Amino acid sequence: MPSGKASNDDYPPKLTASESEQLLSTVKDWSIANGLAVRPPVSLVKATADPHGILATTAPVTLFPSPFPRVCFEQAKSIQKSYNKLYAAIAQDQEFLGNIIQEILEVDEFIAQLWQVHLKVKDEGYVQNLSLGLFRSDYMVHQNTSDAAPTIKQVEFNTIASSFGGLSSQTSRLHKHLSVLDYSLLESSLQAKDLDLPENESTKSLAAGLGVAFDTYRSTSEPIHECCIIFLVQDPERNIFDQRHLEYALQQNNSPIPVFRLPFGEILSRTSIAETPKRQLLYHLPSNPLEVFEVAIVYFRAGYGPTDYPDDSAWKARLQIERSNAIKCPTILTQLAGAKKVQQVLATPTSPETPSILKRFIKDSPKEIEELEKTFTNIYPLDDSPSGLSARKLATDHSDCKGYVLKPQREGGGNNTYRTAIPPFLKSLPETHWKSYILMEIITPPPVHNIILRNGVLEQGGVICELGVYGTCLWDQGTGEVFHNEEAGYLLRTKGDKSEEGGVAAGFGSMDSCRLV
Repeated sequence: MPSGKASNDDYPPKLTASESEQLLSTVKDWSIANGLAVRPPVSLVKATADPHGILATTAPVTLFPSPFPRVCFEQAKSIQKSYNKLYAAIAQDQEFLGNIIQEILEVDEFIAQLWQVHLKVKDEGYVQNLSLGLFRSDYMVHQNTSDAAPTIKQVEFNTIASSFGGLSSQTSRLHKHLSVLDYSLLESSLQAKDLDLPENESTKSLAAGLGVAFDTYRSTSEPIHECCIIFLVQDPERNIFDQRHLEYALQQNNSPIPVFRLPFGEILSRTSIAETPKRQLLYHLPSNPLEVFEVAIVYFRAGYGPTDYPDDSAWKARLQIERSNAIKCPTILTQLAGAKKVQQVLATPTSPETPSILKRFIKDSPKEIEELEKTFTNIYPLDDSPSGLSARKLATDHSDCKGYVLKPQREGGGNNTYRTAIPPFLKSLPETHWKSYILMEIITPPPVHNIILRNGVLEQGGVICELGVYGTCLWDQGTGEVFHNEEAGYLLRTKGDKSEEGGVAAGFGSMDSCRLV
C-alpha cells in the first residue's frame, strides 16, 4: 500500500458539498476539452432537442482512480502477448473452429450466417492471408479469502470491436490531472505521491497496431490506388469520440494515414471490388464518387451482433468485405474465435486423461500454458455431454444458480442472464437451444468504493472493477507467421456493485483508471 493519509478504508475521501462542486467542475470541463465524451443518451437529451446531433456530454467516469492490486495488474499485462498468440492460432485452426461451430449452428442463426460467409469465400479462395487483431482480454480480481493473494480471472476475450481504447487513455490522463492539484486541496489532502497511477497508452498503442498493418499492406500488396483505412461503424454511434481518438492518432504520424468512417449499411453503395485477381476493395468518396481509395484495412466497430444485419444486403456487404484483399480486423474466423463456446472449451478442466487443449495452439511452452490457465475460471457447456448435463442441473436449480451467469455467443453489453433469472430464462427456450449458451461461475472481487459521475449526477457506494488489457497482433493465416504482437494499454470499467452488466456504452458501467495498491 502506498504511504499517505488515504487507506483503502477511507478511500475515496468523503467530500463536502463545496469539494464535490469543485471536482465536478474540473471533471466536466476537462472531459469535454479533451474528448472524454459521448453523445448524450435519449434519456438525457431528446432527439427533438438535438436534431443535428451536435451535443456531447462527459462519459460516465469515476471521480477517483479505483484501487487495484498491483500483482493482478502486472499479471494481466504480462499474459496479453500469450493471449494474442493463442487467439491468432485459434483463428487459423478451421478444423477446431468448425467442430465448435457445428455444435451451435442449428440453434444460433447469427453464428451460422457468419460461418456461411466464411465457407463461400473459402470456396472462391481467400486472396488476403494477413489478419489483424485489436484484442481485449477482460478480467476481475478473485480472492478466495481476505488472507489469500489476489489473482485475476478472465471474464471474456474480445476479438471484434474492442472498444474504449480511445477513452481509457484519456481517463488515466484525467485522474493524473486531478492528482496534480484538485485532490491535494481536499480536506483529506490526497497527495499525488500517494497515488500510483500507471501510464496508459491505449490510444497510441492501438493506433500503432493499425499502422503496422497498413504499412505491411502497402509493402506487400502492390496497391493500384492511394491506400486508406476504413472504420466500419454503426449509425448513429454514441461512442464516436472513442473511435475518433484512434483515427486522429493515425493522422498524427509523419505520414498521416487517410481514415474514413463508413456506416455498415452503406458498404455496398460506397465500396466495390476491383476486377483483378487480387480483388482490391475500393472506397468511393461520398462527396466525389470518382475519387477512389484502395482499402488496406477494414476495422470493424460494427457487425458484431445480429442487429447490424437487418436484411440480406447486410450479409452481402459482409461477404464483399471478407472476399476482398483488404486486411480485416477481424476476419470472420477471428470473430468466431471470440465466441463464448471457444472460451468454455479452452477453460475445460484438465486431467491426465484429458490434457489441456491449449497444447494444440501453443507448442513447446508449458510455462506459457500454465500462466494462461491461471486466469481461467469455471465455465461449463449446456450441451448433452456429462459436464453439460451437470451444468444444466446447476442452471435450473433455484439455489445453485445464484453463483452463475448465463452467456450467449454475443459481443457487447446487455446480453447475459444472471443468478435467479437463469432458470425461468432457460425454461422460456426450447431445450435444443440451450447448447448455444455457456454457464460461468460468477467471480466475486474484493470490495471497493468510489464515486461515479453519470449524466451529471453523482453515484456513491460499493463498486466492482473490471480490467481489460488490449493487445495488437498481425499474422499470416496461411503460414502462421506472426509479424507483430504487442500488449497495448488497459481499460478499467467500474459499475455499482448492485449492477450485473458492465458495458459503458450500454449504460451500465463507467470509465475508470487504476490506482495500484
